[in-house]
Amino acid sequence: MKGRSSPRLTEVERISTTEPRLNDRIRAQRCRLISDDGEQLGIFMISDALRMADEQGLDLVEIAPNAEPPVCKIMDYGKYKYEMEQKAKKARKNQTRVEIKEIKFRPKIDKHDYETKKKHVVRFLESGAKVKVTIMFRGREMVHAERGLAILERLEADIAELAFVESRPKLEGRNMFMLVAPHKKDVVKAKTADAEPAKTSTSADAEPADAGNETAGEPAATE
Repeated sequence: MKGRSSPRLTEVERISTTEPRLNDRIRAQRCRLISDDGEQLGIFMISDALRMADEQGLDLVEIAPNAEPPVCKIMDYGKYKYEMEQKAKKARKNQTRVEIKEIKFRPKIDKHDYETKKKHVVRFLESGAKVKVTIMFRGREMVHAERGLAILERLEADIAELAFVESRPKLEGRNMFMLVAPHKKDVVKAKTADAEPAKTSTSADAEPADAGNETAGEPAATE
């Protein structure tokens, strides 16, 4: 039986301060009582409410402790908590998780290495991930930080159709960072549609309206 003497429920309530008060841990003397099926039963002494919950093999749960008097509900708290956990789990599963990948460049990177790393950036963006682009400076390379900025601006231009800069370039220590994120799919589709050439008229559409009134090689008859 899951009555008020349930050691598991009272132990959980003791450990976690986010749990509502259950059963014998409810401190109020009276409560506004709600039945397991949601019916408003009125105001009861806590001792009577506990007895009613215990007779049904259920728990008495304080759901509104700041009300006057507090509101308590008779319920199967273990079942209720399980259902809430399952709903939260399902909600987390349905959430879109955005990964952040990192690609590192050197300020003196050659053309071949740049193109290789750019392909990685494109691949990550196409998979839906954000990309943190890092320029790593060594030694006296910090004197020419503008070279790193030029690489980031070049990359921004190269991937403009695929992504946008979410965090502008900034210098921290010996590294320069920029965060790029993929465009939403509907935005990309809209851009693609705008880029498509307009359809040309068919030959039938191009015929003059009075073409049917003329015969080949002869002008239309006049009065």
